[in-house]
Amino acid sequence: MARVTGGCGCDSLSHSADMMSVPDALDRALAQVAPITDTRSVSLADALGRTTAKAVAAPEAMPFFDNSAMDGFAVRVADLEGRCCLPIAGTVAAGDAPITLPEGTALRIFTGAPLPAGADAVVMIEACVDKTHKVHIERAPALGDNIRRAGSDQAAGQQLLLAGTRIAAHHIGLLAANGIERINVTRRPRVAVFSTGDELRSGVRTLGQIPDANRPMLLALAQQAGTETTDLGILPDDAAATAAALDGICEHYDLILSSGAVSMGGKDHIRDALTAAGGTVHGWRVELKPGKPVMFGTLGSAAFTGLPGNPFAVHVGFHMFVLPQIMRLMGIEAKPFAPVPAVAGFDWTRKPGRAEVFPVRLVAYDEQGLPVLQRLGQSVSATLLPLGTADGLAIVPAGTTEITTGARLFWRPFCHNGDVS
Repeated sequence: MARVTGGCGCDSLSHSADMMSVPDALDRALAQVAPITDTRSVSLADALGRTTAKAVAAPEAMPFFDNSAMDGFAVRVADLEGRCCLPIAGTVAAGDAPITLPEGTALRIFTGAPLPAGADAVVMIEACVDKTHKVHIERAPALGDNIRRAGSDQAAGQQLLLAGTRIAAHHIGLLAANGIERINVTRRPRVAVFSTGDELRSGVRTLGQIPDANRPMLLALAQQAGTETTDLGILPDDAAATAAALDGICEHYDLILSSGAVSMGGKDHIRDALTAAGGTVHGWRVELKPGKPVMFGTLGSAAFTGLPGNPFAVHVGFHMFVLPQIMRLMGIEAKPFAPVPAVAGFDWTRKPGRAEVFPVRLVAYDEQGLPVLQRLGQSVSATLLPLGTADGLAIVPAGTTEITTGARLFWRPFCHNGDVS
């Protein structure tokens, strides 16, 4: 059983120590995780959001056979020398077995149908007059017109997906079109989430208690990112109880997330509990608002990221640090937090010293086509209300003292590249 010792459990991290910059903190967060190497074969129905374990190559050339690119008539170009009408010898539809085009005739053909042997062009229906028993061809075709040749789209062995590709719906369509029904993927990251706080309750509350918003939000964000999640519930403001809950769980998870009890108050016991459970604190406190008291550690083979207790700070911390950790576990290079340029549609004077993340709404586009953003909220980390109408998150550097209308910003739209919001 883990045992808690006195003190804060992090003597190497003095309360007066300099905070990490945001880039340094991200490096520290990523240093605690490594790409998962366990693989498994899954059906396409279970592949959405998974990560390819190795490159996927086309088993055959595509198209699989010569076929018609249009509805129309399959002909021999030589049969039209000196004539404009041909008798219709039959019909070929998509899915039919290949047949032979009789000399001096045309075959009615539909898009995707196999090209009849002997045919060397397809006349589109718009260039014909179908007289049921014969076809009048108004414009003579050239050799190869409207034919999709076997292998013209891709060769056998063509690389379809790179290793480390996050599988999206269009990837599944590509794989299915190639007749691939199963694919090797990496195991989903296993993420455990718990909240801390005697004031938190799920369900009935008494005076002085509040609902737990952080744990449901973190579970949803982690699930949306493609992980397998475990709800570890709410732990009390007690270092010994938390250490006992952590004892021995590291073998089941790749990443453990907590919210609350990670600052410097008398009830902030997470660092102490992690150390007592055999874990190590590798970094603590970031030049970030909201979310200064973020902690990065390890517990056995699992990474441990402790987020603050205020809900908006939890939301920010997930996007800034946890999502990149999850992406690395999946073997995917994490994108920058706020890669999209924009301009401010507001004026704002702020205290420098920490980078600041804040919710924004897209209100217009300027003459250069850049998004114009409105700042929402009042830099209060305890409320999620501004996120309800936000289109994304913007960030300003630590040294920024003033933002004026028209100033350049960078932001992360909630819909950016399918990332979780």
